[in-house]
Amino acid sequence: MDPIADALIRVKNGYLVGKSQVTLKYSKLILTLMKLLQKEGFISEVSKKDKEIIVSLKYVSRKPALTDVKRVSKPSLRIYKGVRSIPQVLNGLGIAVISTPKGIMTDKQARKANVGGEVLALVW
Repeated sequence: MDPIADALIRVKNGYLVGKSQVTLKYSKLILTLMKLLQKEGFISEVSKKDKEIIVSLKYVSRKPALTDVKRVSKPSLRIYKGVRSIPQVLNGLGIAVISTPKGIMTDKQARKANVGGEVLALVW
């Protein structure tokens, strides 16, 4: 079972159905990932309640802020990239979520901090 992929797909499916909120299982990694997506403008609000994370979805003129998500590194096949080979999503319109020794960050932040790491997902 892949909890990161489960969380990302729940958010994506929530957008496809038109829901206003989605609940996810709690983990520090998923909470950090959702806060990163909130900071980048893909979701509107993230809150923790008991053992759940409640994510409020964001719509811009009735269209979802998040179009698609692709999980890159899986538990069965980890994908690591150096700082020079970090992928760029849709020429900068999307983000690549990278797990680095300095924490979870976007591809732009990782290039600026000059660190590579595990490519968790591509979001656009």
